[in-house]
Amino acid sequence: MTSLQKTLEIRSSPHIGSGNSVDTIMFHVVLALVPVSAYSIYAFGLTSLLTLLTAIAACVVTEHLLCRLNGRATTVGDWSVVITGLLLGLTLPPGIPLWMVAVGGVIAVGLGKFLFGGLGYNPFNPALVGRAVLQATFPVALTSWPVMPADRFSSLPTSTLAWPFVEPTYDAISGATPLAAWKFEQQTTATADLLFGSTTGSTGETCAILILLGGVYLASRRMMSWHIPVAILLTVAMFSGILNLADPTTYASPLFMLLSGGLMLGAVFMASDMVGSPMTRKGCVIYGVMIGVLVVLIRVWGGMPEGVMYAILLGNAAAPHIDNLVQPRVYGSAKTQEGGT
Repeated sequence: MTSLQKTLEIRSSPHIGSGNSVDTIMFHVVLALVPVSAYSIYAFGLTSLLTLLTAIAACVVTEHLLCRLNGRATTVGDWSVVITGLLLGLTLPPGIPLWMVAVGGVIAVGLGKFLFGGLGYNPFNPALVGRAVLQATFPVALTSWPVMPADRFSSLPTSTLAWPFVEPTYDAISGATPLAAWKFEQQTTATADLLFGSTTGSTGETCAILILLGGVYLASRRMMSWHIPVAILLTVAMFSGILNLADPTTYASPLFMLLSGGLMLGAVFMASDMVGSPMTRKGCVIYGVMIGVLVVLIRVWGGMPEGVMYAILLGNAAAPHIDNLVQPRVYGSAKTQEGGT
């Protein structure tokens, strides 16, 4: 009997592959985020560029060092940590001290990703974990919106280069974000300004059109479940629409709720994270509806004007339970009934 020339590999299902490796998918997500990032740099200038670069560098260096310290091959080449850095930077306000950005990057990778085992094991979106810790630790810096000078491409706000653990000094503070102005002052913002990102806010609260186009690009390549962002946006539109019909003087219009804040970025690029979201189509819809309801509840009745970050993190926590709730029936089996099968 001759020995086998090839090793017989036995693997569990599923046996059908998409043909796309992890690094390929992650690279295309980075490509989809490039227009959004470029527009944020156009809108906010050098401070936005440095914020994004610092966030990416902190995330990459942290992951590389943690891999080496644990005797593992570095995983920075799969592009996932670049996505974490980009998303973290896009959730932060322009003018935030760069040392805070670096701290957020270390927390996002170390606490939000590596602590759970790395890529594929983290239950929560790492970028939002880093942002949530920064929000709790430096609430003033995370809710301060400096005025962007006309020479934003040749100068930096004083706060950007503030020394570590020193309270940053802002040259000038702009007005409230559209959500804050609506919640606390009952002031609305023009739809065109919201659509094209001509407002105060985080670096990722920019052009909604570019964010949606990035989502369409990923969905068309089957690198993102479109059910999640569609479920979130439809739920927000329907829920806020009902409230607006009941009392238009108190509750904002659905269009305002959709275009303001970080909803678009969160729904398209964060809630749809393959690791933190359910695996079944029905589960994705339930997950999206849950996040959409939480966003409106927090925005309308919560103490803070924005609720996207907390809604997605709570959705991440519920995702495994949603999967258990809507497990598909095994092919060829019948549903069990009380007293028999």
